[in-house]
Amino acid sequence: MKKSVTMTAVAQKSGVSVSTVSLALRNMPGIPSETRRSVLEAAKELGYRLSSGAPYRLSSLALIVKADADLPPNINPFYSHVMAGVENSCWQKKITLLYASLPVDDENCAVEIPHLLREQDVDGYLIVGALINGALEECLKDKDTPVILVDSYDPARRYDSVLSANFCGAYQAVRHLIRMGHQSIGCVGGSEIAYPSIRERRQGYLRALADHGLKAPYLAGTKTLKSSESYSAVLEMLTRYPEVSAIFGCNDELSFSVFRAAQALGRKIPGDLSVIGFDNVETARHVTPGLTTMHVDKVSMGRLAVRALAERLEAPEMERITISIHPRLVERESAAPVNRTEGERNIGMLSRGGDTL
Repeated sequence: MKKSVTMTAVAQKSGVSVSTVSLALRNMPGIPSETRRSVLEAAKELGYRLSSGAPYRLSSLALIVKADADLPPNINPFYSHVMAGVENSCWQKKITLLYASLPVDDENCAVEIPHLLREQDVDGYLIVGALINGALEECLKDKDTPVILVDSYDPARRYDSVLSANFCGAYQAVRHLIRMGHQSIGCVGGSEIAYPSIRERRQGYLRALADHGLKAPYLAGTKTLKSSESYSAVLEMLTRYPEVSAIFGCNDELSFSVFRAAQALGRKIPGDLSVIGFDNVETARHVTPGLTTMHVDKVSMGRLAVRALAERLEAPEMERITISIHPRLVERESAAPVNRTEGERNIGMLSRGGDTL
């Protein structure tokens, strides 16, 4: 298949920037007629596909969503809602939406590049839930088509992004536990080599402890978010540090592992152990007790990504932007003040049965 001519090639031949080429080809105002003519001649000579010259309107986009080996994107408790936001926005704005899954490994690095990303001609791409490196980085670097990252991370920071305010949300969650009187607070999922969003939440946890003068952290670090790994890490932490009275899970799925570990050790939630999560996936309200968590507006992440793509195409020369969605605390039954926790634990110890009253 013949490789398509890029705007970069047109820019090099005409001696102007890529953003100037984009504006000239879309017949946008502010470009001198001589420069516009030079760009059009270079594009024609190279065989670049010219648009009609009408003012730009976003008409098509490709949604590329990470797919774990055991969890398709459309049932992922987080990304399925992001996808719904994108779909709703495209439907309202009459934008053609194409979709492909992006198989990833345990570190969210692409293991296969979908044909939609290699060959399809669209106005822009939304990349959801992946690290931009390796094969994916190579595929994207030769494209002039704008890319918006949604809960995705590029170490080189070349693309606009829509992200959750992970650090701030984690800080707020841990501060909530501290205000409840907890002094020994653990964290599950906070490995230094975890996915960037999880690392940011770990950092928020650490900062909250430091700002409130609490002890060295209790970390149940996990490289991946697999339930078997997090379950074992929580069991080890609670066995080694029985004084831990509360745990912050870097996402809700990790918090559910705390529920299972606590049950295995005979510790009641919230009687013996308070738990707070992050994301507010649908299951959080249905577990018993209901999980206190930080709600992330996942649908709005999808909608804002579509808006960001339209704005990038209208103003390709503007500086890179990051849109941050701030989580909010949703209080349910899994977190309780430490006085209640300690009182119920003492009663359980006296009765030797561990049951709460």
